[in-house]
Amino acid sequence: MKVTYYGHSCFSVFTNGKHILFDPFITPNELAKEVDVDSIKADYIFISHAHYDHILDVERIAKNTGAKVLGNFEIYNWLLKQGIENAHPINPGGKFDFDFGTVKCVIAQHPSSFMDGSYGGIACGFVLTTLEGNFYYSGDTALTLDMQIIPKFTKLDFAVFPIGDGLTMGFEEAIEASKLVGVTKILGVHYDTFGFIVMDHQKAFDAFKNANLELYLPKINTTIDL
Repeated sequence: MKVTYYGHSCFSVFTNGKHILFDPFITPNELAKEVDVDSIKADYIFISHAHYDHILDVERIAKNTGAKVLGNFEIYNWLLKQGIENAHPINPGGKFDFDFGTVKCVIAQHPSSFMDGSYGGIACGFVLTTLEGNFYYSGDTALTLDMQIIPKFTKLDFAVFPIGDGLTMGFEEAIEASKLVGVTKILGVHYDTFGFIVMDHQKAFDAFKNANLELYLPKINTTIDL
């Protein structure tokens, strides 16, 4: 599968002919200023939780592309109020089949609220099963033993974990999370965007290598194969 990184926790996976975008936060991110948000392709958009640094560009991209947008029920209702008619609810524990494969929504240990402070529903992660491969995006979670349930249902090819610490897991916990879900390839996200999550890249690479794991930190607006 081809994975394109757009900065912070925003990335896109191209699989089965579909562009699947996650947590669009691009235009306010100084590190992603080279990204043309209006050229981004999306057939589906998944939102892990309601914090502004995961939803700020969803309305713009959804209306540009007509993508189906999925999030928990509170986010689903918020999307409808923004005029995004092609919205679809999904809550932890539930799954749906789409034309690219199956999506299972799982729990994430993290708060969730909209910019006005209103309740954003429970934070989520997503497990996607497709003909071209399977992966897990954890959202902004802390390390949790709930992760060990995931490989009971799905054999993963890679996982996407936050590694910037402070507000989410750091890279040390992401290494333990990788062991819990049974992956050796990890795309790191949610780092460097703000001063309090700036990370020592080499230290992270070395830690993953010592654990016999592969950490991927692609440059923003570049595509890699996973």
